Amino acid sequence: MKNNATATWLEPEEFQVLADEYRLTREPSADRTFSIPFTDLLNPERSEAYFRGVSGIFETDSQSAAVSLFAKRYAFLVIASNLYAMSCFNKGLNLALDNGWIESCYQGQAWLPKARLKDWQASEPQANQRSEWRNLVLERMFAGNLSRVWNAVSKTARISKALLWENTAIYVYWLYEEKFAEGAGPEQQRRMEEDYHYLLHDAPPRLFGESRNPLKQFDSPKVFRDGYDKPLRVRKTCCLYYLTSDEPGDYCPTCPKQT
Repeated sequence: MKNNATATWLEPEEFQVLADEYRLTREPSADRTFSIPFTDLLNPERSEAYFRGVSGIFETDSQSAAVSLFAKRYAFLVIASNLYAMSCFNKGLNLALDNGWIESCYQGQAWLPKARLKDWQASEPQANQRSEWRNLVLERMFAGNLSRVWNAVSKTARISKALLWENTAIYVYWLYEEKFAEGAGPEQQRRMEEDYHYLLHDAPPRLFGESRNPLKQFDSPKVFRDGYDKPLRVRKTCCLYYLTSDEPGDYCPTCPKQT
């Protein structure tokens, strides 16, 4: 552990929240076909074969669309449990690229994979060192995992890296603006607000392994759209969901193609 972090472990009830709400698991999936180590996504041959199979799950002939929908799921299972643990429990998980597996899982008809870690030791900040500790947690997850995966996947699948990062950003926005506050106490809410502001406005690009902070890059004012009661943050890139739908012109509510 770094000087500003102390080793710790998740309490059983903390792990249960992450398992129930944020797709963390300790159990290998029975479906080994679509369960792979995170590191396989850096291997062009293995990842391309994996994406061919994933295209069948999403029932699309478009590899780009399949990769985009997979990327949404991968982004969620990497960031959701760790950001919640950081902001709510004040603990950081080891979401390094070499420490995790994608575990295939279905909920009803929907394919919603989970993350399984090999090393479950967590960290917590030492006194008056939370900002430095937070940077370590974020950099290992974003720069050490997602940035490397998105760089590799964008080349293998010939898909825009901006699209992959916006797929990540939309979950960060939703988690902090809507999901995380459920049942949070005053101290937890204070940390959530502070962490979210930092992520959107002050976190340096190096934490993301990029030349710009992608969460700031894709943030935009919410606007009202016909048919929706609440204002929406319209995307800057299309996630290609419409290519997997049986309905022509079936775009996401926040799609830039939808007028």
